[in-house]
Amino acid sequence: MDEALVSAVQRNAGFVSSMKSEIARVIVGQDHMVNAAIIALLTGGHILLEGVPGLAKTLLCNTIARVVECQFKRIQFTPDLLPADLIGSLAYRQNDGTFYAKKGPIFANLVLADEINRAPAKVQSALLEAMQEKQVTIGDTTYPLPSPFLVIATQNPIDQEGTYPLPEAQVDRFMLKVVIDYPSEQEEKLILDRMTAHRKIIPNSITSASNLIAAASVVEDIHIAQRVRDYIVSIICATRNPENYGLSAIRTSIARGASPRATIALAAAAKANAFINQRAYVHPDDIKALAKDVLRHRITLTYEAEADNVTPNDIIDTILKKIEAP
Repeated sequence: MDEALVSAVQRNAGFVSSMKSEIARVIVGQDHMVNAAIIALLTGGHILLEGVPGLAKTLLCNTIARVVECQFKRIQFTPDLLPADLIGSLAYRQNDGTFYAKKGPIFANLVLADEINRAPAKVQSALLEAMQEKQVTIGDTTYPLPSPFLVIATQNPIDQEGTYPLPEAQVDRFMLKVVIDYPSEQEEKLILDRMTAHRKIIPNSITSASNLIAAASVVEDIHIAQRVRDYIVSIICATRNPENYGLSAIRTSIARGASPRATIALAAAAKANAFINQRAYVHPDDIKALAKDVLRHRITLTYEAEADNVTPNDIIDTILKKIEAP
């Protein structure tokens, strides 16, 4: 193992534990959601949070923006939202008769797309260039987005009235889809104690955007052994051709498997998870820990599977049990 890389990981990953501790002062529990958000920040990926209202999704974004000292914008997606409301438009300057670019709220380090599935497809599609290329086009000019740039989108899985399903092309651009559950009874008591204390907790700044960019460059250098690379590829390919891996039983449940973007996302997320744990190499446990978050929104089920209440998580569990880790 490269000692310089090990030293760089230990030196740059020090802020992560402090960052988690500071976030925990504001958000009770939801450790998995917090960890996923940090992974997204370190990899430049985007994250889709799915959960009922009141589970601290919006609070998480506000808190991270304060802890990392970056610019934060919240966009409430509604059925009447227009693409120009998101990315901006050309505005007329009366004093000299020229047009200038009036930039929209997408120009921020951390963008919260709240209830993203309440906006029509044309607005959701306006996010595609921003999420993939880290740039937007207004008129004839292309403008780069600030670095780091992260979209955290939320959606409510229960209330489907007045919502629009996310296009597959956009869903695939989210590195992670995290499903958030209710807090435990003990966590609920702690939430109640904090909320009745009549004292608002303001998180302190732990790191800066520039430090985050430096850490992200170290994450890219995290080592993935060839056996672990093969393990990642086998998991992804098993979602497309399960019969090749002795998984014929789930063939009728999968309409479409994960795209090559999933392979890249799983490797990048695993590197970030190794970095968070101050390791300079990816362990198979990193893959297992993140497989569901990376793949659950990239596997399309057949109608028969949905009728039988089969979920993408069931498919992923079956694949992970069958494919032997190195």
